[in-house]
Amino acid sequence: MPEDQELIKEILRGSQAAMEVLTRKYYKPIYAFVYRKVGNRDTAYDLTQEIFIKMIQRIESYSSKGSFKSWLYQVAVNHCRDYWRSSEYKQTSKHAELLDTIKCEQKSVPYIFERKEMREQVKQAIHSLPDIQREAVILKYFHHMKIQEIAVVTQANVSTVKSRLKQGLSKIAASLERGEKSEKKRIRK
Repeated sequence: MPEDQELIKEILRGSQAAMEVLTRKYYKPIYAFVYRKVGNRDTAYDLTQEIFIKMIQRIESYSSKGSFKSWLYQVAVNHCRDYWRSSEYKQTSKHAELLDTIKCEQKSVPYIFERKEMREQVKQAIHSLPDIQREAVILKYFHHMKIQEIAVVTQANVSTVKSRLKQGLSKIAASLERGEKSEKKRIRK
């Protein structure tokens, strides 16, 4: 597969094929990142499409100083932050709260598979984190980025990223521990 820099040069010359190759190369990881941030497949699909539209519109602003991957993740992070501030998100989150309430009542069925339940608890714990900690955790543990890369993508200092990771992981552990304790109490009753 051609290097990102070569593809960008071709895109700037007007190559549609190079744009398709670059999009195909990064679509799945960007979608996975966005999905882990928003927790909804349809919303993640829409946001990912918008991110790639922004990528196309702003490809000329990419400077070859850093990696293209980091630049693209930075576009994704910023786009997700814009989404969190939007009125669309506020309306969607109210609807999601109602659905969560309904799902919680349905989850009382005793034979839910443990592994799936644990994944759901981890997912909920990650989604309960503040946005900046959630970003750091997702980029580090789901996209295997180095702390330096995360610092570039999130426009933060390396020490800040380390702090966000440490705090985020502590909160996830505490949340999972609380969930385990409440489950044991529920079983005893």
